Amino acid sequence: MDNYEKRGYLNSDFRLFHLVDTKRQDFEYHYHEFDKIIIFIRGAVTYRIEGCNYKLEPYDIILVSHNDIHKPDVDPSVPYERIIVYLSPGFLHAYRSDSYDLSACFQKSKELHSHVLRIHSMEKSSLYRTLSDLEYACTHDGYAKDLYCQVVFLEFMIQLNRASVTNRVKYLPPATGDRRILSIMDYINSHLTEDMTVDTIAEACYISRYHLMHLFKEETGYTLFDYITEKRLALARDLLKTGISVTEVCFGCGFKNYSTFSRAYKKQFHASPSETIKEHAKA
Repeated sequence: MDNYEKRGYLNSDFRLFHLVDTKRQDFEYHYHEFDKIIIFIRGAVTYRIEGCNYKLEPYDIILVSHNDIHKPDVDPSVPYERIIVYLSPGFLHAYRSDSYDLSACFQKSKELHSHVLRIHSMEKSSLYRTLSDLEYACTHDGYAKDLYCQVVFLEFMIQLNRASVTNRVKYLPPATGDRRILSIMDYINSHLTEDMTVDTIAEACYISRYHLMHLFKEETGYTLFDYITEKRLALARDLLKTGISVTEVCFGCGFKNYSTFSRAYKKQFHASPSETIKEHAKA
């Protein structure tokens, strides 16, 4: 099984970075336990997320939910500059009420199968002005810098969701060679806890067994079985943190026996399922 690495570690609810890569970096497919927002500033980058490809333009906003498998393809001849915000999955929920939800843009992203937002008119956009303030906040030192970055970021999220609701930003349609890949991924992610075979997926998505496996590998870069296993393990980790028993999580996530689940879990996360429960209980 390909090892899609879990990258980045978040020890707080919120972290923000301004990064510029001027040397070649080969990014592999990976995922995070936390949500991620990337504000692309400059470079020549195609971003790949869950089988969808996006050729980025300056100030595109990329939304990567936790457990989304993704990677950028970067032209090393051009500096790759971006602002990255790491968010714990519950961070934005703390700012939710009956009248607003700052994670709504992520939910719309999933519904539309679009991970990239583009500002229609940057110069006239209040979102762009807030983005400029955010860029300044994260690149200049000053009194209570971390708190200031967080405050400006929350303002940015308010403006982003306002723009999303009023369609002042465009959710880009993904570039993919075959639109069937999206229905295949939808089926897999909505049936992770059930018994799935190549034949059942092929039948549900109206595609032959051979073309299913070939198409999935060609469009996503990883095999059908590897993707399913990765998603089941990520789901298992999330469920273990809620206090559900290891046995219940094992069989509830589609694994047929505990030893197979335990070995795969240890290999992926470098900890046993029971250790994950204990670690989360201490937090």
